[in-house]
Amino acid sequence: MTRNKPPFRADVVGSLLRTVPLKEARAKREKGEIGAAQLNEIEDREIETIIRKQQEVGLKLATDGEFRRSWWHFDFYGMLDGVEIYELDHGIQFQGVQTKPRSIRIHSKLGFSHHPMIDHFKFLKAHARVMPKMCIPSPATMHFRLEPNAVTAKEYKDRDAIFDDLANTYRQAIRGFYDAGCRYLQFDDTAWAYLCSQVELKKARERGLNADRLQQDYARVINGALQGKPADMVITTHVCRGNFRSTWIAEGGYEPVAETMLAKLHYDGYFLEYDTARAGGFEPLRFLPKGNKIVVLGLVTTKTGTLEKKDDVKRRIEEATKFAPFEQLCLSPQCGFASTEEGNVLAEDEQWAKLRMIVELADEVWG
Repeated sequence: MTRNKPPFRADVVGSLLRTVPLKEARAKREKGEIGAAQLNEIEDREIETIIRKQQEVGLKLATDGEFRRSWWHFDFYGMLDGVEIYELDHGIQFQGVQTKPRSIRIHSKLGFSHHPMIDHFKFLKAHARVMPKMCIPSPATMHFRLEPNAVTAKEYKDRDAIFDDLANTYRQAIRGFYDAGCRYLQFDDTAWAYLCSQVELKKARERGLNADRLQQDYARVINGALQGKPADMVITTHVCRGNFRSTWIAEGGYEPVAETMLAKLHYDGYFLEYDTARAGGFEPLRFLPKGNKIVVLGLVTTKTGTLEKKDDVKRRIEEATKFAPFEQLCLSPQCGFASTEEGNVLAEDEQWAKLRMIVELADEVWG
């Protein structure tokens, strides 16, 4: 029952807590005390360190922890052709806290060329003895996050007019990462979780989005992006309810989107959050087609440092097998540990203890 291809029985979502040297270097860079080259040297060194730590705890994969990013999504989007990051008068509202007031807007035709994250992946691949995994934000989330007047390009009359070019841009991105040696790519996505929340759907309508069509539109753009995907490349998605300083945005089980998401999207695997009651029960997993698709159960929370009891996690895996085949399940944290550079409210030692426990649990459960 062990797996030698991704997703692995013990896997990770992507981001890791930024180390003290990295945080200090970023603060100095913002103050102009060091240059970009000096910051890059420190990023390189700290990424090498966390690659080794992921290998030491027994993972069969490694990410760069998203150490070169401030945000899990805006950094990637802002480096696409035709997109820029800009200041808003408000941030993204989480439970009791708000992010920095930034977003993205489209000023010209979308495309993917000379994207710096290709080099980020190459560095990861060059230093990892295990499989390097790259995480990028989903095209669906890009559309969902656009403000009402965020499309100013003459090529697009409104937000909904970007879908074809957005899919093509992601096809170019997939090819770019593949040519760089990437065989494990993940689309991180908050949109599908928000489609499970009546509160977030109401907010989407207030922002002028056609909420009744979003499932259909997002399925089309994602499958368009995955069209022609190389056969030896695994592409998964992580469905997130929001993760900023250990807080969250959306709640609601997967039932409203499960059939479309699990049966109709052409992903190889799904990282699904199941750390709290906000995610609902395992019943929506009945829509997972029997075969090669994998669901990675996010049963270990990244929002607190308290270590879960192994027996509790094992019981929940057993519950999930009532609705999805045992051999099509894996285990991971519920989300990344630092979706933004601020990170969640736990210590680095607690982070590594959770990852080590996930590796041990996977060995005990799947052998």
